[in-house]
Amino acid sequence: MKTKLSSKFWIALTLFSLIGQVAWVVENMYLNVFIYKVFNASASDISAMVTASAVAATLTTVFIGALSDKIGKRKMFICDGYILWGISILSFILIREDVISAIFPMTVSVASVGVTLVIILDCVMTFFGSSANDAAFNAWLTDSTDDTNRGAAEGINSMMPLVAILAVFGGFMAFNLDSAESWTWIFAIIGAVVLAIGVAGFFIIKEPDIAPAQNSYLRTVIHGFLPSTLKNNASLYFSLAAFIIFNISIQIFMPYLILYYEVSLKMTNYVFVMAPAIILASLTTAFWGKVYDKKGFSVSLRWSLIWLAAGYILLYFFRSTALVFIGSLLMMCGYLSGMAVFGARIRDLTPVGKSGMFQGVRIFSQVLVPGVVGPFIGKTVLEGAEKIVNSDGTESFIPNEKIFLAALAAVLLLVIFLFIFRKKTAKSHVRT
Repeated sequence: MKTKLSSKFWIALTLFSLIGQVAWVVENMYLNVFIYKVFNASASDISAMVTASAVAATLTTVFIGALSDKIGKRKMFICDGYILWGISILSFILIREDVISAIFPMTVSVASVGVTLVIILDCVMTFFGSSANDAAFNAWLTDSTDDTNRGAAEGINSMMPLVAILAVFGGFMAFNLDSAESWTWIFAIIGAVVLAIGVAGFFIIKEPDIAPAQNSYLRTVIHGFLPSTLKNNASLYFSLAAFIIFNISIQIFMPYLILYYEVSLKMTNYVFVMAPAIILASLTTAFWGKVYDKKGFSVSLRWSLIWLAAGYILLYFFRSTALVFIGSLLMMCGYLSGMAVFGARIRDLTPVGKSGMFQGVRIFSQVLVPGVVGPFIGKTVLEGAEKIVNSDGTESFIPNEKIFLAALAAVLLLVIFLFIFRKKTAKSHVRT
């Protein structure tokens, strides 16, 4: 019998997932654009920022997730975290050339200082965001669902990155991203919305009924990394290993995707092209969570990887608007449906009552390793990329289609991994 979830749960899931993803879209896709346009950042700068953020997100999730288990509370970490997350986003308003010049009058390169400050503040923002979203919200979602409804809930949760991209794309159309003033308004609006949702959470989030962890805090922190835990939960860690490869594929191209559309393809109207693809992919992802509930991991993941690979192939070989649209649609469907499948699978295999401490393990596979390896691969394949000369005499690189070929190679590696270890997906696991 399928467990029915309350309307308040669905409201909280939708709002906190959507607004959290809006904030992550600004960080993961538009901070790259911000330092590229305002401070002429290089591919190495972008790679360094993504890597630093990934490390910050992982460490935060490990320690805060365990702390939420130790205390036995999720709500206060979610709500307080979103409020501080919003404040940290608002702080980006101060990273402007005029402010930097006033504070550091003897600085030779304002651009270099600007890039450094963005990376530092990005890590601060990531700390609050990962505390609220990666650690507490994801643990709350696991605690509030069971194996009869988790796929449906994860389908909604996993479609939100694309819905957020659509919202951000549409909202950013009103701004000239080459203007520093536009970025001031962007950070002000996003920061205020995230802060407001944190306040609203005190009224709409229901605290799950979980008992505080009996182990010491240190034991709670390291539990998910102990050999005995891995041995007793082999299926979970197999799924996490596969999830690493999947996310490496995504992180190879994602930091450069907007720049590829705008700079390489010169798609000034890419928002109108991508909006229908995003809507269709979001609807597919919401439906695909239910497919996971009915058909299981192997069947639902197989089609996700087929769509993802097909999208990469079209984006690598073609540059016409129509085929870029189709390729982007397939890529997005594969990406988000795959996230839904892996997300539901990992939640199903997470030991009951220990979802907080296992968020750190999940973030290793979703953020840290992919966030280090993926951008490094992307940076490597773009080392010989064509450059353009800006109006001020500086140079900027032009992302090219090689990022999709490298991402496709990672998908093929995942298929090989799943084939070699396919029997492990059928093995039972012990939740301890």
